[in-house]
Amino acid sequence: MALLDKLFGAHREKNASDSRHPTPREAAVSGSSSAHEAARLLRAPTALMQLSETEALTIVGFMTPHRFASGTTIIRQGEVTDTGFMVLVLDGEITVENLIGHRVNPVTVNVLGPGSLIGEMALVDGAARSATCTASTDVHCAVLTREALETLITKRPATAAKLMTAVAQRLAERLRESIHKQQIYSKLVQSLQEELDALMPTNDRRR
Repeated sequence: MALLDKLFGAHREKNASDSRHPTPREAAVSGSSSAHEAARLLRAPTALMQLSETEALTIVGFMTPHRFASGTTIIRQGEVTDTGFMVLVLDGEITVENLIGHRVNPVTVNVLGPGSLIGEMALVDGAARSATCTASTDVHCAVLTREALETLITKRPATAAKLMTAVAQRLAERLRESIHKQQIYSKLVQSLQEELDALMPTNDRRR
């Protein structure tokens, strides 16, 4: 993956650039109460709690504030061209929906509030969006674009590595949760099938 290649290249060539001397951007962010609140939300259990306060504040410095009006589709399932950003919800709610199989109407799978992330999977791999995310209220958020992530990798490679690790851990947790749900569903289907077999025995069993 290009981002990972860039990150490892940054570690080999520019590791010394991750110095403790703040840039003008970082100095401005450090003095901003809004940036500190965004950093706190970035470290929420629903986001990337593996980050330290300093790392979160550094990452927020590369994010851009944005507002979405209620009803705005922020991410659309299946989108393959507009995949280069991740959104941290600062205020408001976002509805997450999936189109499953041949259903005409999407299924609501989650409603996300402050401290939630959307779009991190496609930000990393550039693949098609896996769900549709719509602002169900006016939403105030912070956006990290792929271009800003690449700049973070160049200027603060150690922090970028921690961010990528935290995102990978978050995605792994979601995958495990999905597998667990599938296992429960499979057991439920098996139990229902056994009950149906007991109530409606096959011809072979009746003989």
